[in-house]
Amino acid sequence: MLDKGLVQIYTGRGKGKTTAAQGNKVLIYQFLKPACLKLGERLALEKTDLPIKIKALDARWSVATSQDNPADVAAAKTAIARALKELMESVRSGEYDVVVLDELVYCLSKGLAAFEDVKRLIDAKHGRCELVLTGRGASEPLMELADLVTEMKVRKHPYDEQIPARRGIEF
Repeated sequence: MLDKGLVQIYTGRGKGKTTAAQGNKVLIYQFLKPACLKLGERLALEKTDLPIKIKALDARWSVATSQDNPADVAAAKTAIARALKELMESVRSGEYDVVVLDELVYCLSKGLAAFEDVKRLIDAKHGRCELVLTGRGASEPLMELADLVTEMKVRKHPYDEQIPARRGIEF
């Protein structure tokens, strides 16, 4: 267990924001990555006995279409607000050494999560809990709440050459 847990933010357009967040007894909560998706990090965790618990937001979301669908946006906002309330106990209790809020930064940047709800969560965290927020578009006020901010920047990406996402690497 850590003597003092910090707040970390991994943001930017570069790859690797989720996989950069590793620790001891870990809870990973994935926003906008429904449980029905077969994601590389979930598949890898199924094959280990690491003390990592993974949960997903209970809301349908498609990166391609949901942002323009008012029903999907409304459902996501409701589910995210509910999830942040439920996560309060996880960060407050000291049960986990590390709590990763995957894509929560993106949710904030798109108005799907309320800044005040996230601030309350950060303020409530147990002194030894490391809290890691990932996703594109971190705002200055959010970054000011963090102890560490890493911005990942794309210098070159296969997508630029129309190479699609590959199973086991990007998903």
